[in-house]
Order: sequence, then structure tokens, then C-alpha cells
Amino acid sequence: MNKRLKKIIEFLNRENLLTLLLIILVIVLCSSLAITYFEPDISFVSGIWWSIVTLTTVGYGDISPTSGGGRAVAAIIMFFGIGLLGMLSAQLATVMISKRMSENKGMGTVNLEEHVILCEWNHRSSAVLKEVRADRKTRKVPVVLIADIDEKPVDDPLLIFVRGTVNEETLEKARLKNAATVVILGDDNVDPTARDAKVVLTTLTVESINPEVYTIVELVNKANEQHCRRARADEIIVGSELSSHLLATAAIDHGMSAIVSELLSTRYGNDLFSVAAPRKFVGRKYLEVMIALKQDHQATLLGIQNKKENRLLANPEMDYVIADEDYLVMISRDRSLLPS
Repeated sequence: MNKRLKKIIEFLNRENLLTLLLIILVIVLCSSLAITYFEPDISFVSGIWWSIVTLTTVGYGDISPTSGGGRAVAAIIMFFGIGLLGMLSAQLATVMISKRMSENKGMGTVNLEEHVILCEWNHRSSAVLKEVRADRKTRKVPVVLIADIDEKPVDDPLLIFVRGTVNEETLEKARLKNAATVVILGDDNVDPTARDAKVVLTTLTVESINPEVYTIVELVNKANEQHCRRARADEIIVGSELSSHLLATAAIDHGMSAIVSELLSTRYGNDLFSVAAPRKFVGRKYLEVMIALKQDHQATLLGIQNKKENRLLANPEMDYVIADEDYLVMISRDRSLLPS
């Protein structure tokens, strides 16, 4: 409690509000004593109420001085009140505007937990942010953007901007030690080789600061995937490889790209989800669970994911038994309709 009070006093002093508030407090106390002196029927507590009402020029009229001295005190408070409250309002407005400008310029402070850190800003970063906001599970999760741009790129109250290149200093500002997920995207301003090298270096930095955070990285060249694995990246996405697979699939089976795009986007149509296996499904066969999900939740089970072993079973045998640590990979229109 003492630390919190100390921080409040430091803030008020730093923003030039402490002196102004002390002056207002002294005027309220002195005017309360003066009004009780000139108006014996008014108690000190009532005098404080009257002083505050008069100082703010509200004037309820429940307490009115009748003596000449009391009215003189009231007139002085009214004149002082207009000036002091004007100064207080102006200073508070300045503080709020400065704070907003500081945040938009990436110079604000971050104090978050279990948040997402997004490294670099480009059209892919924008798409990631839109998908995060479209999903019920993550739409209210704070996202910290680290990018070397002039100001906050989008008007999102839950997006906190840290200006600068991705390094130890900016990652500390983004509270990496408290983060749940880090998404490391490539820098479009450099050539593909340097871009992947920068991603690998960033991954090493992230994992050295917080080995427990879940790290997702984007690469251009699949040959650099081994370097990211050595850097202990949890999930590696090779953009060129993913695009090639999608193009090949569309060439063989026309229209498949539209289906894949729908499943990968949370903004429209059916979505692809991974949820921890509910207790009622543990120990049951894959076929039984698949039928139950379709009948009860209108969801289609595609496979089983074991995140601890980093193992994915797409379309496993129908007699596969669901284990306690398994995750169910399925298609559904709404995550909230899935079993918990």
C-alpha cells in the first residue's frame, strides 16, 4: 500500500499536479474554518462541503452564508475556484493527451501478462491482428507490436505499440517475460537471406529471455528451418512452401484453395480449431468421439494433436483411444459450441 501511495505521489509531482492539489486542499480547509467562524450555525464538516461546492461553482444552495464576512469568504472562493479548476482541468487534459501521443509514438510503458507479442509490421502482421480480434478466444487478448515505424498503425485499444527494432531492449519493454506467445515475422525491407537470418537471431533472443514462451516464426527459405529448430522455435511456418502446396492442391483439385482459406480464417465460414480433449472423451475410441461431436456439436473431427510430444495424427485409425493429453483438431462454425 505504501509503494502504491508513493507511486501516486511521484506521478502527481511529475505531472505538476501535486502543488495544485495541495493549494486546493489548503483553500478548502481555510475557507471551512473561516465560514464556521463567521457563521456559527455551520459545523466544520458542513463547512468543508460548502467550500467544495462553492469552489467548484456548483452552488447547491443548501448552505448559504448570511453575514458579511461569510459572503466575503464565498466571493473569494468563487474567484479562486474558477482559476484553480481551470488550471487543474487544463493540466489533466495535457497529461491525457501526452499519454495518448506517447502511446501512439511507441514510447508508452507496458505492464501486461499472458499477452501476444507481434514482431514487425507488414500486411501479414495486419492479417494476424485481424484474425486474433475475430476469434472469441483471443479478441480481448492484449497484443504488443514491436516495429520500427513512426506511430501506431491501427486504432485498436488492445494493441500496444513499442517503437524500435526487435532486440533485447524492445522485448524487455514489451514484457516478454510475462508474454504467452511471440509471433516473429520477416522484415520485408531486407532481402530474403538477411530476412531469415534476422528471424533466427530474434528467435534466439526471445528464447534466451523467456524459454517458456510459445514462439511462432515465419521463414522464406525452408533450408533455414533447421536453424530455427536449434533456436528452439515452437512452430515454424515457411511461407513459400505453404503457398506452393496450396497452389499444387488447387491445380489438382480445383477450388480447394477457397476451402483452405475459409478454414484458416476466423472471420467467415467454418474454422479450424484445436481444443483439449474433454474429460468425457478421454478413454473413448476416435470413431465414437467423431460421431458424438458431429451429432451433439455439429463439429467434424479431423485428427489428434499431442502438444507435449509435438505429434499430429491426421485421420487416425478409428479404434485410436483418446488420451488425457490429446487435443482434438476439428472444424466448427463457432468455438463456443465445442465441448469443454
